[in-house]
Parts: sequence; structure tokens; C-alpha cells
Amino acid sequence: MASAAPAPPTPNNLKRIVAASLIGTTIEWYDFFLYGSAAALVFNKLFFPDSDPLVGTLLSFLTYAVGFAARPIGALVFGHYGDRLGRKKLLVLSLLLMGGATFAIGLLPTHATIGSAAPVLLTVLRLVQGFALGGEWGGAVLLVSEHGDARRRGFWASWPQTGAPAGQLLATGVLSLLTAVLSDSAFTSWGWRIPFLLSGVLVIVGLWIRLSVDESPVFKQALAHAEARKATQRDAAEKLPIVSVLRHHWRDVLVAMGARMAENISYYVITAFILVYAVSEAGVSKQTALNAVLIASAVHFAVIPLWGALSDRIGRRPVYLLGAAGIGLWMFPFFSLIDTGGFGNLILAVTVGLVLHGAMYAPQAAFFSEMFATRMRYSGASIGAQFASVAAGAPAPLIATALLNDYGSSTPIALYVIAAAVLTLIAVGVAKETRNRDLADVRSATAPEPARTATADAHTV
Repeated sequence: MASAAPAPPTPNNLKRIVAASLIGTTIEWYDFFLYGSAAALVFNKLFFPDSDPLVGTLLSFLTYAVGFAARPIGALVFGHYGDRLGRKKLLVLSLLLMGGATFAIGLLPTHATIGSAAPVLLTVLRLVQGFALGGEWGGAVLLVSEHGDARRRGFWASWPQTGAPAGQLLATGVLSLLTAVLSDSAFTSWGWRIPFLLSGVLVIVGLWIRLSVDESPVFKQALAHAEARKATQRDAAEKLPIVSVLRHHWRDVLVAMGARMAENISYYVITAFILVYAVSEAGVSKQTALNAVLIASAVHFAVIPLWGALSDRIGRRPVYLLGAAGIGLWMFPFFSLIDTGGFGNLILAVTVGLVLHGAMYAPQAAFFSEMFATRMRYSGASIGAQFASVAAGAPAPLIATALLNDYGSSTPIALYVIAAAVLTLIAVGVAKETRNRDLADVRSATAPEPARTATADAHTV
């Protein structure tokens, strides 16, 4: 049974979809990155005060990594229901969970008030943040990818990706402003709570926008197709999305995980660990380090759509491979520039690093979306992305801090990122190009095309 192709969205409708995804992802990443910056700046003192300063930072980053551990669980749960119920409903839920947890962190008593219960409660709220973000990414990029056309999908789908630097920009900007106008004692005492409490206002804005958009037309078409099969075929019961992903798209999941290694690790070394390294090793002030990340994040935001548009012209793989190779080659100059202690060199180091990161991050949304069939796309894209984050972004600041503690040098940290770049080059190098694929008719990117029978069609949607 064939279904009519979904009507292409009007330009205004597509822009509204992009805006809803971008604003939502910006808020979610603001909440997530705010924790990372606070972990580097104050959480070691407020929640782990009895530790050596560097050890306290390690413990603080450990609670930071816990959020990543919850992301695969969020990917499984949100992916399952997102493939069954739709993208929009799950995106609203993820925003509520993330915003609620972040607001609660702003009200959390510290170790000085309630003792060891403070870091425990902090860890629980971090788990909720990670769970929500695990479901957010896949739904946001799919909502845009499935509304747009193949010709410019890389460009449009890259806009939700700009939510990461936008969230980083917002979180770092608020923290930078507060550290500039408040004394260290005032910021440590109460000023750090303000950015977390602001999340409540941002969530209200995000919900208002997200509730106004339509469900993905590709998903609605696939759902109608599945319901029609159930009505006409006795054996048309759908398998669980996760089962279908592991059966038909397991190679694509591995490719997505490998592709995430350099992208995820480099990002958290450049934006989170840098706040530790620049202050402790290069003698840079917290304010200077935050300002450098702030400026670089603005450039990062601007270049992501450009990389996405380039992937529409030359393909997802060439752009991704350029970014992975570039980030590996940049690591030694990156740390050498920071070691000079100059503000200009610090800006150059972080900005070039984030521009190269953007070459991987921009095409990632379309690339991962195009790998998976519609009724398992939320699960497949989310699982590939979020399971990789446990091995990549989660321990990256922790590993980098531990290497610095053990060796007192940036060389092992640079080699760590280079090794991740090699893994990504291999993964993307063996993948097939996905540009121009029809999302309403996607099978496994690595499997041969099956015959167009009723059974084969069951795998298509």
C-alpha cells in the first residue's frame, strides 16, 4: 500500500519549525552547559569543600559526567515513544524535565547547610537533566529534517545544532556577567544561583513556541501506513523500535557512535576543561577564560549553518572528515596558544577549535537522520548519538583533568583528543554518503535494498 508523499512545508512554516527546535535546544543546552561551567567554577567549593582543589574539581566533574550516563536511558525511552507517538509530544516533555531540574539546582542547599545530602541531591538533579537531554536531541533534529526537503536538509537541520553554541553562549554570558559585577565571595555565596533560576522563565517561552508547531509530516505518513497494514495484514504487528534498529540498522548505530567520538570529546575539552586548564596552568583569570569561550561560541553559532549548507553541496562525509582531521591537527597548537597566557591567543585557540568542531556537528543532524527508517529514526539517531556520549563527552573533562593532575602537561590531553579523531575518521570513512536520501523511504544505509514487497515496506516505515 503506497502513501502519498507529504506535502512540502511552506517557507514560513518551515522557519517556524526551525525556530521552535532552535529555541528549545538552546534552552536545553543552556541548562546542561550551565552545570558544566558551574562545576568548573564553584561546585567543587560548594558541594565538595573538604577536598584538595583539583580533587574537588574532579569530583565536581564526576557529577557532571553522571548526566551523560542518563542520556542513553533518555534516548531509549524518548526514542521508543517518539517513534510510536510522535516527535512533538516528547519534545515538550523533555523541555519540562530539563527546565524543572535546572530550576531546582538553583534552590539546592549546599554542603555547608545539609552536609553530604547536598552532592547526592545535586547528582539526582543532574541525572534528570541527562535523561531529558538524551531525548531532546533526536526529536529536535528529526522535527526539522522531516519537515524539510532533501536538497537543503543539511542547512535546515543544522539550525537545531546551533542550539548548543547558543546555549553555551547564553550560559557563559550570564556567568561572565555575574562574575564581572559580583565579588568572588558574593558569586560563590548566592550569585551562582541566578542563572539556574532564570531557566524557569526560559522554559515558559520555549513551551509556548513548541506547542505551536505541527507534528512531522513524514512521521504522520509512516504512522498512517503502519495503521493501514495492521488493518489489512494479520502479521503486521510492529516490532519495538529498538529491536528494529538493532536488526536493520546496527551498522548505522556503530557509525554514528564512532562519528561522535571526536566531535563530543573535543567540544567538552575546548569549552569545559579549558576553564580549569587556562586558570590553573596559564594563570588566566576566570573572567578572561569565560570571555574567550563567549566570543568563540558566537563564532561557532555563525559557522554551523554554513557547514550545514556546504554538506548539501559536497556531501555529509567530506565535511565531517574535514572537521575530524582538523580537530586532531589543532590540538597541539591549541594548548600552545593557551600556555602563552595572552587573551588574543586564548580566543584564537578556542575559536579555531570550535570552527573545526562545527564541521562535524553541523552535518551530523542530517547525516544521522538519513541513516534510519521513519518508525525507528528517533530511536536509532538518539541511541547512536547518546550511547556514544557516555564514552566520549561524559568522561572527557574528567579524563583531561586527571591527565593534567598525573602528568602536569597538556601533551597527554592532546593525544587523547587525537586518538578520538582517528576513531571518527575511521567510522565516517567506512560510512556511505546519505545526501539526497528520501526520508520517507529510507532503509538501512549499509544493507542492500530489499525487494519492494509488503514485507519490505514494513521495514521502510
